Amino acid sequence: MESLATRSSRPGPTLGDLTPDIGGEQTDKLLNAGADVIIGAASSSVSLSVIDKIIGANKVMFSPANTSPAFDVYKDKDLYFRTSPSDVFQGEVLANLIVDDGYDNVAILARQDSYGEGLANRLQEVLKERGATVAAYQLYSADATNFTADVNKIAASNPDALALIAFEETKKIVPQLIAQGVGPQDVATYFVDGNTADYGGEDFDLEGVKATFPAAAEVPTEFNEKLDAIWAPKKLKDYTYGAQSYDAVILTALAAEAAGDDDALALSKEIINVSREGTACTTYAECLKLVQDGEDIDYNGVSGPVDLNDTGSVGKATIGIQLYGADNNYKQVDSVSGIVE
Repeated sequence: MESLATRSSRPGPTLGDLTPDIGGEQTDKLLNAGADVIIGAASSSVSLSVIDKIIGANKVMFSPANTSPAFDVYKDKDLYFRTSPSDVFQGEVLANLIVDDGYDNVAILARQDSYGEGLANRLQEVLKERGATVAAYQLYSADATNFTADVNKIAASNPDALALIAFEETKKIVPQLIAQGVGPQDVATYFVDGNTADYGGEDFDLEGVKATFPAAAEVPTEFNEKLDAIWAPKKLKDYTYGAQSYDAVILTALAAEAAGDDDALALSKEIINVSREGTACTTYAECLKLVQDGEDIDYNGVSGPVDLNDTGSVGKATIGIQLYGADNNYKQVDSVSGIVE
């Protein structure tokens, strides 16, 4: 079991920053090294660029952070899994949050890739279902370095709220939004999992910005402290998808134990089984003993229940609602749980 270190500029402490090209090179190295399971990538676009290579080799790909709806219909030979929910659910939660906050003329500015478009499309769909107007729907190239034209179109739409679906380019986009009078202190602004991060070192004000990302209903403080201890003396700033990464590894290990074999084709048949419809357990040690005693188990992880559906995706999920303070960092203030369609 190895990790495909690909995050494609998504903020967070768990995986590295690699492009699809480099992701492909890393995939080759891992497969050549004999990996049976590859944990990653985090970016949906990167995963889509290497998934055929991995499943073509009859190996398991298990992402803690892919959220594109494309994976639910992908012909993956039942070798692809993820512990993060599809953006079908996050888009719904975000749209409802915006409307319930009292906004009805919403601009959407998003990356033009499988992640950005998938989330933006779902957001737009639910906003319209709720009776809101989509003032502007603007996609920018995922490798863009200049966002002037895109920001100008957002400003011209005169929205009362803005959803920014982005990665680290957020640091470049926000100052341009501010310059055009549609920054966070002018227009209600919402982030998503791709750009929710600690911006304490940036020279702009995010106080009042809200954000959404897959999270446990209760922040896993003890788990995050353990991550801090591992990384000490450097303290982590962001924990997004840390819990999901851990749960992907634990599910894989328990599946191998249940299969009695760490071969990819063998353990892949047990990953869904150990995630649901058995005796509930919450730690590796507890679950391992049950498996060794011959019991079917239902692993409930650090990220919450991780009941995988028949497509290998999370069937039940929780989206945490985050709020930015004066320090440009966020805290979870609410959560929404539900069934992922």
